[in-house]
Amino acid sequence: MTLPEDPADRVLLDEVAPDDWPAPEPPPCYDLVVVGGGTAGLVSAAIAAGLGARVALVEEALLGGDCLNTGCVPSKALLSAAHRLHAARSLGDEAWAEGDFGGLRADFPAVMRRMRELRAAIAPHDGARRFRSLGVDVYLGRGRFTGPRFVEVELRDGTLKALCFKRAVVATGARALVPPIPGLVEAGCLTNETVFDLDLLPQRLLVGGAGPIGAELAQAFRRFGSEVEVVALDPRPLPREDPDAAAIVADVLAAEGVRWTLGAGIERVEGCERDKCLHWTRKEPSGTVVDSGTARGDTILLALGRVPNVDGLGLEDAGVRFTRRGVQVDEFLRTTNPRIFAAGDVVEGAWQFTHAADHMARLVVRNAFFFGRGRWRALPMSWCTFTDPEVAHVGLYAHQEDEAGCALEELRMDLAEVDRAILEGDTVGFAKVVVERKSGKLRGATVVGSHAGELLGEVLPAVARRLPLTALSSLVHPYPTRISVWGRLGDLANRRRLTPRTASLLRTLIRLRR
Repeated sequence: MTLPEDPADRVLLDEVAPDDWPAPEPPPCYDLVVVGGGTAGLVSAAIAAGLGARVALVEEALLGGDCLNTGCVPSKALLSAAHRLHAARSLGDEAWAEGDFGGLRADFPAVMRRMRELRAAIAPHDGARRFRSLGVDVYLGRGRFTGPRFVEVELRDGTLKALCFKRAVVATGARALVPPIPGLVEAGCLTNETVFDLDLLPQRLLVGGAGPIGAELAQAFRRFGSEVEVVALDPRPLPREDPDAAAIVADVLAAEGVRWTLGAGIERVEGCERDKCLHWTRKEPSGTVVDSGTARGDTILLALGRVPNVDGLGLEDAGVRFTRRGVQVDEFLRTTNPRIFAAGDVVEGAWQFTHAADHMARLVVRNAFFFGRGRWRALPMSWCTFTDPEVAHVGLYAHQEDEAGCALEELRMDLAEVDRAILEGDTVGFAKVVVERKSGKLRGATVVGSHAGELLGEVLPAVARRLPLTALSSLVHPYPTRISVWGRLGDLANRRRLTPRTASLLRTLIRLRR
């Protein structure tokens, strides 16, 4: 997870897990005890303390959780370097470029060193000292519920602290799923929790899983120079994304040299001379094997999903119901103990995004202390997969008519029709909206292309408020910009409203004008 001998990681650890951290002396009772120091825990603790509550924050490992240490922050630094390298190589295709840009290679140890330095620079935002300055009592140790209103913290030196609470939040997040595949433990594998410790570039990388993490890191390592093969049970990459969007990403990665072995389940792993051999099979729904094969590489990276951290928390003693899929909550994020809430990746059925954890944490504070009735599924969720091109989405897909309660339809515009994309020579992708067929109200949107996550921003409030698509055509966009694609789609919706009868009436009105 970190390299103590690395100077940047030493800075990181001094912020998020300082060795000499003094444990506070607990008061008779806290207004809020937060178990877990990832995004959901940090946000709920900071907001509650800022509103005057007496707050305790308990973290066993590293403050900042997955996002800072093993997720969003290091991965996006790595992807940035990979994408810049690819962009520099592509300069050789421009008419004004001179020289052999195609021969550029990455200094992989330097890339990883830069990633750790950037991560360390961000660490103070989530650090113990900052949260102490915000008025939060920070306990670095393992927290466990010992009753409906008590958390016991075992500090690093073995000392026990008993914390009474009026309200509590379970925000322990999730960890990488490592299934019991025969031979996997013996062969060894990386996950998102260990891949950022690499200093040597794998020559041949096997990626298990074709979801966002698998696709992002497969592309990054391919651009750095690794041979990459992705083996996944899913029939296509990015299976939860719009199929048209996923197909574009799959084609781009294949053109860059990523090999896809899809619809294939990993049966076993074994050492084969100097290789690691990943044996896979394809099966019919009946279980009959129709195909099999072996993928060979020197490094295995698993990206098969995440498992909520619910074990060893004493949730049973607190009267909190949970399953292996996470802590069960109602629509207001209350657990079966009405004094205890949950937020973030540990919640059963939750979106496992940093911004979702942030949103849930804000609702927890509101609902716990101010008689709030904020529902965690009330707003449409957005997300972005940071491949190149990016895929960003908000709201519903066209096939979710049952959830919408009405008939839906799609309107699409390719970026090849947008002047800015044409001028930049970067026309891969599209923008697509999902609208109610009868009313024309926006219910969802997908963007594929460069900076798709940023482009999605303009349509977020329109989807959340279910504005008519035609409202987007009333916005005045700078020219030439990619974001004007939304206005173009609004214009398209307006043209679709111009039925023959309406057109005839308009022509009559124009003739009558004097």
